[in-house]
Amino acid sequence: MRRWVPSLGLLAYLAALVAGNEVQIKQDDEHRQRCSGMYSRKSWGGSIDPFILVKFLPDHTEDDSDPIASLIIFEWQDEPLIGRMPPGGESYRDLETICTTDTVAQGLCEEKDIGAFILAPNATEASRNPISNEAIHLKDPKAINYPIRRTGYYCVSTYAFSDHEYNGVVEFRNAYGELPAAQIAKLPFYGGLTIVYAVLGIFWAFLYFQNRSDILPVQNYITAIIIFLIVEQLMTWGFYDYQNRHGNNALNKIFMIIVSILNAGRNSFSFFLLLIVCMGYGVVKPSLGRTMIYVRILAAAHFVFGVIYAIASMAVTPESVGPLILFVILPLAGTMTAFYVWTLSSLNVTIKDLIDRKQKTKAMMYKKLSWCILGSVLVIFAFFFINSFAIAGSGSANFVPEHWQTRWFVLDGWLNIVYLFNIAFIAYLWRPTANNRRFAMSDELAQDDDGFEIRSIADSIEDDDEEAANARKDQERAVPPSGGGAASSLTDAIAHEPSPARRPSPAPALQNSTQAAPPSKPLNPPQPRMSLDGETIFAVGDEGIEWSDGEDEDSGDERKKLTGK
Repeated sequence: MRRWVPSLGLLAYLAALVAGNEVQIKQDDEHRQRCSGMYSRKSWGGSIDPFILVKFLPDHTEDDSDPIASLIIFEWQDEPLIGRMPPGGESYRDLETICTTDTVAQGLCEEKDIGAFILAPNATEASRNPISNEAIHLKDPKAINYPIRRTGYYCVSTYAFSDHEYNGVVEFRNAYGELPAAQIAKLPFYGGLTIVYAVLGIFWAFLYFQNRSDILPVQNYITAIIIFLIVEQLMTWGFYDYQNRHGNNALNKIFMIIVSILNAGRNSFSFFLLLIVCMGYGVVKPSLGRTMIYVRILAAAHFVFGVIYAIASMAVTPESVGPLILFVILPLAGTMTAFYVWTLSSLNVTIKDLIDRKQKTKAMMYKKLSWCILGSVLVIFAFFFINSFAIAGSGSANFVPEHWQTRWFVLDGWLNIVYLFNIAFIAYLWRPTANNRRFAMSDELAQDDDGFEIRSIADSIEDDDEEAANARKDQERAVPPSGGGAASSLTDAIAHEPSPARRPSPAPALQNSTQAAPPSKPLNPPQPRMSLDGETIFAVGDEGIEWSDGEDEDSGDERKKLTGK
């Protein structure tokens, strides 16, 4: 029963200090040392001076023993000042770190320091920050308050000098509030993301309202995800702000579950939107049919598995993870893989179909989307390799102490920036504009630049003009000279008068006249057509002039009227 007393006391103390950034310390290797980044009051501001508070629970064992726990508080850069090499020592494994009667005999420490850590002889002068070194008597432990004057990565290390169990609590208290120093940068970061998404939503809402009568279904999905992102980022910022003000209490844990669910919803919604966009929904296809049902089922499954994974990651500690965790990870990995494969294959099929149908404008939209996805993948891999080299170069033990201020960005921040860029790029490509539906539901006129269509039309028309001109000359020679003076003078006028230029048209046409012209006024006969070289395929006829198969016969009748026969 007595062994439960310290544990119950520890739980009561943790409940009293739940508002702070506290961690437990005890004698096992995993919990005997606790480290955290700390900011000075000057760095982030705040209402109090930052400090580290260490308190051991008193030992209630009824005997005459005097159990001792060794305690040292130091900044990581001063860690080489802890311990001394005994005479004849060759490696760091021979380093003596705890003052005992044997080390006193070797001259490594003094008798008054028995139970404490051994420091280098010049530790006080050489250290960048003060080093607190104490031998804590567990029968009547005193609280140790270590003030923080400079920003750094501080550690609290303990050791069971008397081989006696002990329990304690370490509180890392920064000046600005209750958030750990490694996470305080998330507060302005998520606040800034909320503002950016809100500005993006304002621009999108303006375009949506301006073109509200011509909105595509896929643009409604984009509208929904932008609104969802604004709410999700606002809730995430609110979670960190609440924790900074009130600590990690029960309400904050509920807040964290809500944020985890929203994050799983964002991932599922994002995969769903990207997949239907790559399938051509709203731009290439007005509807996906039954395929939309399958896509929604996959998105719902991914959301459920994402929520289960988020809750499991909060409820399961790393040391208690067993093979059953695979039943949580594998389903989520399966749905994510299905989204990746389906999205990339759909994008390739859509681009190929548009290219085959010579829909160049729409194909370029989807090519830009593929470039965006490819660029994001390359950025992710590049960032991964850069961080891998950084970790390998600094060493696993020194990576966290040297990069604790930027570790949040490596683990979380930059992925949010890549996601923001992707969603903004998709919103730009599929933004509401005038004639949305006309663009989506119509096909671009396929044109091949083979260079023979217009030329062949022009050549055939010129050949027809030459044949018609030769026929008219033969007909004029066959007319007898008894046509009268008026007819002879009219014929001579027609033969000698220069022909005015006229607009080219696809086929020769004569200007029909229903009334006979006076003999004194010469008429202009039909002239050979000009070449169509250089005209576009859309300029193939003059307005008001029709094609006629019997044009040669009409020309003969008109000629007879002019000659009086």
